[in-house]
Amino acid sequence: MSKVTFNNKKAIFFQSLKADVDKYFAENGIRKTGNRQLHIKTIVLIVTSLALYLSLPAVVNNAPVAIAFCLMLGFTLSAIGFNVMHDACHGSYSRRKWVNELLGLTLNALGGNAFIWKQKHNIIHHTYTNVDGVDDDIAKSPVIRQCHTQKWYPVHRAQHIYLWFIYALSSFLWIFVMDISKYSTQRIYTTQLTKMSTSEHVIFWVSKILYVVFYMAIPIYMFGLGKWAVGFACMHAAMGLSMSVVFQLAHVVEETEFEYTGGEDKQIENEWAIHQIKTTANFAPDNKIVSWLAGGLNYQIEHHLFPRISHVHYPALSKIVARKCTEYDLKYNSMPTVGAAILSHYRFMKTLGSKPE
Repeated sequence: MSKVTFNNKKAIFFQSLKADVDKYFAENGIRKTGNRQLHIKTIVLIVTSLALYLSLPAVVNNAPVAIAFCLMLGFTLSAIGFNVMHDACHGSYSRRKWVNELLGLTLNALGGNAFIWKQKHNIIHHTYTNVDGVDDDIAKSPVIRQCHTQKWYPVHRAQHIYLWFIYALSSFLWIFVMDISKYSTQRIYTTQLTKMSTSEHVIFWVSKILYVVFYMAIPIYMFGLGKWAVGFACMHAAMGLSMSVVFQLAHVVEETEFEYTGGEDKQIENEWAIHQIKTTANFAPDNKIVSWLAGGLNYQIEHHLFPRISHVHYPALSKIVARKCTEYDLKYNSMPTVGAAILSHYRFMKTLGSKPE
């Protein structure tokens, strides 16, 4: 891995911003972790997912209803990832470590692995956001070209069209290909994976086996291979699309910037916090439904600056961050709607698909 550093010698922006954020919590007498709003949401989402899963036998012979249930299940599972797993794995769900560790394992219940994800997301992505050569989240080449420094292939001319199909496959590939690859190589793109303990190895394989049992073996036994395949595909299409779109709209749009290591050590000219501002974007901040379902990840700037603060506080923090960006003459990237963000992503991917001069 290339050594990437930030010019933090005069990191006055984040010091000033953090002071204002800490003042907000102190003056309002609230904790930075989750609250009753998050706890209720957790119960609603988990109960909904279980109800959909357990109801499938009753609707399996009604194809339209069964497909709708599978689509809703996939969407609900992604919402559990956004709202419960994401906060828990960042340590922001609760001030109790064991609660965060337990609820972080909801990712394993979705088919992933919390140990690997924490290093891929919490450490690599959150530190080296949009740094081509380090950030695994933008390392999809040659299938998809996500920044100008990545090598262009003729197939990229059509990437703005086929990428939606790739997104629909993403959760399936994550569970059965990328996780296994990272586990086998003990690497996350160009970064060595931290050594796994015996218990982590056991958790990895036991959770993968349980996923196969509950999402594949039992449904195939009950409904047959054909019906299971259709339902499983629908579930993953909904799950993959919703997860991919939320994360792509946060970083791979016209408004964000990228850095490139080229395999060599690099010092980024800005302090870490300013780098996060430049490489991240918000979307639909005034849409309460989107904020509820996406676990506040439409406030991606606030999340990247304060990942250990629960997403339930992001709407309030966004006003502080926007004001501080204005004070320091920094562009605060925020798109008004989901549609505007999707169009920005679409245009950017189409531009990247054109052959470079």
